[in-house]
Amino acid sequence: MKKIITAFLFMVTILVQGQDNFTKLIEIGISHHDKGNYEEAIDYYKKALKLKPGSELANYEISLSYFSLKDFKKTVKYCDKILKKGKEHLLPAYINKGNALDMLGKTKKSIKVFEEGIEKVGDNYLLHFNLAINYLKINEYDNAEKHFKKAILDNPLHGSSHFYLAKINDAKKERVPALLASYYFLFVEPESLRAEEIYNILKKNLNTSVNKDKDGKNITINLSPSDLNSEFTGIEMMMSVMEISKKEKEKDGKEKSESEVFVEKTKQIFTLLGDFSDKKDEKSIWWNFYVPFFSKVGNSDHIETYCKFISQLDIKSKIWIENNEDKMRLFIDWLEKEFK
Repeated sequence: MKKIITAFLFMVTILVQGQDNFTKLIEIGISHHDKGNYEEAIDYYKKALKLKPGSELANYEISLSYFSLKDFKKTVKYCDKILKKGKEHLLPAYINKGNALDMLGKTKKSIKVFEEGIEKVGDNYLLHFNLAINYLKINEYDNAEKHFKKAILDNPLHGSSHFYLAKINDAKKERVPALLASYYFLFVEPESLRAEEIYNILKKNLNTSVNKDKDGKNITINLSPSDLNSEFTGIEMMMSVMEISKKEKEKDGKEKSESEVFVEKTKQIFTLLGDFSDKKDEKSIWWNFYVPFFSKVGNSDHIETYCKFISQLDIKSKIWIENNEDKMRLFIDWLEKEFK
């Protein structure tokens, strides 16, 4: 009996040491990868594989390093090892394989990989986002928009999905959807490198439906065909009426600052959306996700703070925030209470 126990303890010791060595090899490999030493990283991962053949973790790390080396064929090879029998690393393996195929110029095959990933793993914003990006590359804008929306529903704070949704709808001249996606993107990323592009889209769509003639006597409402056939037609018309009212006040010498106008317009639009929301299809992401959020903001005491926060590219807004930390704290507390 004593010999059996001794043999058992010896086996356990060997297994523990093997596991410890495996972990150390993976850690060293990751350290090399992070330093840009991808080939050295792969050597350590392969040594780890010898200790633990079929390891999902080791195969995935190898695939990442091969991707960084731009050896996309080997990236696919090691991802496939996971996708055949894997469980824990399926999601990243699908993402890595899909992106590798796209880099190989096989975008349509990449699309199938992401679609398979969604079927196997379930809805995940990264799978939907990468799928949407690939649809953009082959000019299938409707499919791209569909999957950007699904990415947002899975992760509302995924800025990139709001970013592209704003750009797509701006290109389609869908004014209200472009505004909604722009407003939310700037809420998520008010100061990122790409915030300026969306901020310009936001300002453009706030000011495009009404024009005055050279004499300032006549005002024209400009609505595109998409505006007239949109689920937002009523809102488009009301926004135009509000713009006319603003221009009439300008004629009477009651002109407000650009900042005041921005806050006023935003509040009017958010309130208007809330007034229309009970008449619309709640299955639409616009009415089911965006409008409830903006309606609450518009009817709160924090609309000015929200506007300053999303327009931090304007130095005046930046200064306002620095001088109104108490209002920012109240806004954050309100958000946590309303949307927990």
